[in-house]
Amino acid sequence: METESEPYVRLASLRQLHQAMAGMNTARSLADTLQTVADGAVSALGYEMACVNLVRPDGDLVVAAFSGNSAAEALVTGRVGSRVSWERRLSMGEAWGDLRFIPHTEGWVLDEDDVPQWFTDGPAPRFEDEWHPSDRLFAPMYTPGVQGPSGELLGVISVDRPRNGRHPGAWGREALQMYAFQAAIAISNARLRANMQRALVRLEREQQALRASEESFRQAFEYAPSGMAIAEMGGDQHGRILRTNDALCRLLGRPASAMRRYSFSDLVHPEDIGTLLRTSAEGGRAELRLGRRDGSYVWVSLRNSVVADAADGPRFLLTHVEDIEERKRRELQLAHRASHDSLTGLPNSAELRSRLSARLCQRPTTAGVIESLDAAYGHPAFDVNGHGFDFASSGGAETYDGFDHHVHTVAPEGGQDDGTKGLAVLFCDLDGFKSINDRFGHNAGDAVLIEVARRLSRGVRDGDTVARLGGDEFVILADGLGKADAQDLAVRLRNEIIQPIRAEGRAVRVGASFGIGWAHCGMTADEVLKSADERMYVEKRSRPKQHRRAG
Repeated sequence: METESEPYVRLASLRQLHQAMAGMNTARSLADTLQTVADGAVSALGYEMACVNLVRPDGDLVVAAFSGNSAAEALVTGRVGSRVSWERRLSMGEAWGDLRFIPHTEGWVLDEDDVPQWFTDGPAPRFEDEWHPSDRLFAPMYTPGVQGPSGELLGVISVDRPRNGRHPGAWGREALQMYAFQAAIAISNARLRANMQRALVRLEREQQALRASEESFRQAFEYAPSGMAIAEMGGDQHGRILRTNDALCRLLGRPASAMRRYSFSDLVHPEDIGTLLRTSAEGGRAELRLGRRDGSYVWVSLRNSVVADAADGPRFLLTHVEDIEERKRRELQLAHRASHDSLTGLPNSAELRSRLSARLCQRPTTAGVIESLDAAYGHPAFDVNGHGFDFASSGGAETYDGFDHHVHTVAPEGGQDDGTKGLAVLFCDLDGFKSINDRFGHNAGDAVLIEVARRLSRGVRDGDTVARLGGDEFVILADGLGKADAQDLAVRLRNEIIQPIRAEGRAVRVGASFGIGWAHCGMTADEVLKSADERMYVEKRSRPKQHRRAG
């Protein structure tokens, strides 16, 4: 304030105080807010210097802003004082309402503590209320809505050297106390804006503070760098999107007006509906794909929190949407590298065995079947004489094999094609490949392997698997083939492979030997592959060496 005598206060001084408080609430960041608080104590309250000490998460106080003296600012800004030392200061001296004044006659005991401070020299006071350079005046700031020691301490405003040279009177004290109260509100609002992510995690605990700061919440929601949405919770319109921010609209390429016609279940990829439904509304998290306006999908992470509109009013779902497309792409690339051959891009040996094992099952023991039947039908599967119950007459399956929802893999029987369709496993080994490596080098050999992989992939059906087992060995899994079908497929693939291949600027040729094995439940993947491998070697030995490459 100006240096007028109390209780007469000029209107200009009140305007300055009002402008300082307005400036605190319009600052764009927490740092700007803290500096505005320090500057306002100098410009509007009439002190030569002001310092804002902010409570850190560990409880100690750091000098976060300073105004009025550049030398003192450079000396103390960023330094930390312990909570114990500050509590000592706030418990001694004279209590002026919530303010704490420590006269120079008592303050000398604080000269050596760890609270950052500046020292000024000056003569002893000439009259009773004259300000001494060693006098200290502190204005504690408490959490909004709770004033005094019962509230949580946010920080302390330290002021020094009133311009009129006197201790503040009743009006000056009231103005500083009111200013500290408004500063606490401004700092709390700035923290909400600057720490939106933390506010989401603590949303349930801070709902009351957020309701008191509706405008601050609106700004934080609108300008959040990641997607945000508010949806209805409960009732006929459960899940309908009520409001979205610009970041989410840009991510999905949809205007806000269009977003209000959807719920997340309308936008989610069909394969991810189950993931969305399993996500808990309160604190739930999910990673799924959302549809863009152009028909493409983007991987996002959803995190939900519940917001109450009023004490007994409706509840809304606040959803944080984070773009994880790049991370998912990297994960898929890593998974592909782990399961595919780096040279040809085909599934590798581990992936081949995984796909083959997924089609096979190991038949359970008799005891296991009986136990499964007992559990499935709620009564013993066999009577006391060992006879099985007629499940068909009681509404059950006519046969039971101990496997739920599994279609057994069978193999054609005998030497002739009996019409049975099974899972054919074609083991392919290249003939003459080693000589290409020896004569023309490994680059030529690699080119041959890449071209063979392309021709094999081109020659099979969609859904069949072509894998590189290792070296010059390939395996094809083709389901739903009879014996004649499998033999025809082997002939077609061999004819594709024996065509000339361009490698290192020259045309080379390789042959191929195929062995056809059949997978059926009860076998392991290694047993199936071994059977096909043995048949391949039988076929290779049965053909004259000079004709192997020509096919």
